Amino acid sequence: MLVQVALPVPLYRVFDYGVPADLSLPEIGSRVEVSFGRQTLIGIVIAHIAQADSDVPVSKLKTINQCLDDEPIVDSAMLRLAYWLARYYHYPLGDVLAVMLPSLVRQGKPLDLLITHWRILPHVTDADFHANAVKQKQQFDMLKLHGERGASEDVLLLEGMQRSFLKTLEDKGLIERYIEHKSAPKPVSLAKMPLDLNDEQQQAVATITAAHSAEQYKGVLLNGITGSGKTEVYLQAMQAVLEAGKQVLILVPEIGLTPQTRARFASRFAAQIVLLHSGMTNTYRLQGWQDCRTGHAQIIIGTRSAVLYPFANLGLIIVDEAHDSSYKQQDTLRYHASDVALYRGLQYKIPVVLGTATPTLEHLKLVADGKLIECQLTTRPGSAKPATMQLIDARLQTTHQQTADDGANYDTGLTDDLIKAIRQTLEAGEQVLIFLNRRGYAPVLLCEACGWQADCPRCDAHLTVHYSRQNQSSSYLKCHHCDWQAYIPSSCPDCASQNLDTKGMGTTRLSENLHALFANPQTSKIQYPIIQIDRDTTRRKDSWENIYQRINEGKPAILVGTQMVAKGHHFPNVTLVCLPNADRGFLSADFRSPEHTAQLMIQVAGRAGRGDKAGRVLIQTLQPDNPLLLKLVKDGYHSFAQSLLQERKMMGLPPYSYAALIRCEGKTLAATTQALKDAVAHLPTGHKLAVLGPIDAPMSKKNSRYHSQLLLLAKERAQLHHILKLWWQPVLALPSAKYLKLTLDIDPVGW
Repeated sequence: MLVQVALPVPLYRVFDYGVPADLSLPEIGSRVEVSFGRQTLIGIVIAHIAQADSDVPVSKLKTINQCLDDEPIVDSAMLRLAYWLARYYHYPLGDVLAVMLPSLVRQGKPLDLLITHWRILPHVTDADFHANAVKQKQQFDMLKLHGERGASEDVLLLEGMQRSFLKTLEDKGLIERYIEHKSAPKPVSLAKMPLDLNDEQQQAVATITAAHSAEQYKGVLLNGITGSGKTEVYLQAMQAVLEAGKQVLILVPEIGLTPQTRARFASRFAAQIVLLHSGMTNTYRLQGWQDCRTGHAQIIIGTRSAVLYPFANLGLIIVDEAHDSSYKQQDTLRYHASDVALYRGLQYKIPVVLGTATPTLEHLKLVADGKLIECQLTTRPGSAKPATMQLIDARLQTTHQQTADDGANYDTGLTDDLIKAIRQTLEAGEQVLIFLNRRGYAPVLLCEACGWQADCPRCDAHLTVHYSRQNQSSSYLKCHHCDWQAYIPSSCPDCASQNLDTKGMGTTRLSENLHALFANPQTSKIQYPIIQIDRDTTRRKDSWENIYQRINEGKPAILVGTQMVAKGHHFPNVTLVCLPNADRGFLSADFRSPEHTAQLMIQVAGRAGRGDKAGRVLIQTLQPDNPLLLKLVKDGYHSFAQSLLQERKMMGLPPYSYAALIRCEGKTLAATTQALKDAVAHLPTGHKLAVLGPIDAPMSKKNSRYHSQLLLLAKERAQLHHILKLWWQPVLALPSAKYLKLTLDIDPVGW
């Protein structure tokens, strides 16, 4: 009997291996170590076959080196998921499994790493060590610090102990290993009583719990305005599932939301809660993976990769902020977590809840087709009302000019009406949120003498100016695409003029302008704190938690943030939201940009008036007569989305067609374009696909590599996948594709 092994290599096939006589046949779903060419790889056994069924001659058949697991680590449900992912995204099965498994598992590390503990034997003293055994004594002393219970192997290794010394000390009879299995978690209990629900919330909970009780799949779009109590619906639907002894998976779009989300669920349920995200160490990720797999984890909160984890007894999946583009993986296996969640719901026959205030057009189309059930939440609980939206025409008034310490005037980027509203809100003891989706100081450094601009040498992009008046030594230019950095020049490299000026506005510059207006004793009676929230200020560990704590103190303050602040945060004392230039996305070349811009604006606007106080939203714009903007402000997101759907239908764009985007990356633009032209020539005759391209990518040069792309559109999903199945692998084997990187993106979020 032979085993078929899926290996983490970019080849669309599996590999046959024999089993040495001294080894028992590895089970399907277990890890094996094999020789592959000159490498040694860790793969997953996916099938047993007879030798007669193998295409490999007996003389060339290799045997596995060793089996790493006594029992399968990938169960049949996970294998079915891997096969579906490989088939739908046209990705090699071995690479799919590699994406699904934690890095330590892929490396072949033992799964009992987390439960193997070491302790000092009771009779051992310092006198048992030879005077020359200095390193052994040091290692012994490290273990000694953990007392008579010792510590787990992974903790000791993280502290700097070496596995070889542990083995040496064990052989000398000084320490011993023991296995400490986790005890089964206690049944989930309520830590706090649920809140009263309104009729719409009750209907939504009933829909979800009915599907759970009937043990059937049901996709539910929980379409609730911001602040309408979607979280309470999640909590009460979860209660029924958890009390039945089932696990609940909650997906959130970003790491920043996980601690906040955990606090919400921990305050309601006394349960084992596990967090899963990219900011965790490999060991903690393995621990989380094991806890999900064994059933120790009862509530799992994670970012998109958590949807690929194994579960012992999954009963409900919740995708919070389901519209967010962060759920789409942008490299390797380009899956969309919402789509995978729906598939896993179908696989396990459980309900899947997609919660959002701004559903994607794809989800609205699924509702129209009867593939999702829509539950609407149209009111905020209690006396809270949705914030009113108002446009400020920036054409009718100049933006406020502020005088710097050196006497020079500079533009704050904010109109006088906006500044007046901010001041009134602060004086009323409330908080203001100003949304600017551009970090750094300014997006452009320009020479006013000759027109030179600071551009990235590796990308088709301007370098962003990072500058601080308080700490000028840390000022620099940076590309936000490839991380290239350079010093800010004192004079123009082209004409030697010193007349260099920053153009545009980033969060840092806006924060400094606001500081001059509202935190300066010369301009403000009270100095209000300016809290900047972006990737630069939340990079350090626990920085986001500290910022969140400052905001929730409720003291008057101005929050300046990027899209990080738009996702599901609850700021009860924010009553004014300002959007200085958020509507510029309506002018983008990307056909999805109006949808994404509207979602972002509505989500940010939803941070206002979530407590007892009324909220309002001020949109500063240079295009107040833009029909899309007016539609959004006057009629709301639902009406706006329906009009976009009609547009998409007329133009034959997704969700009324199905797309595949082929990207090609190489050293020259000519090579990438030629490869895609050859790919088009290999399309089957009579394919009935709309072929757009090859064309240059929106950013044709990135990180010193050139990018071209090709778009395929089909009226039917099955038609697209049928063509791709016949066409994609031969394309990868084209002579012109050699030394180039070709990638396939199914259902791309933009092109």
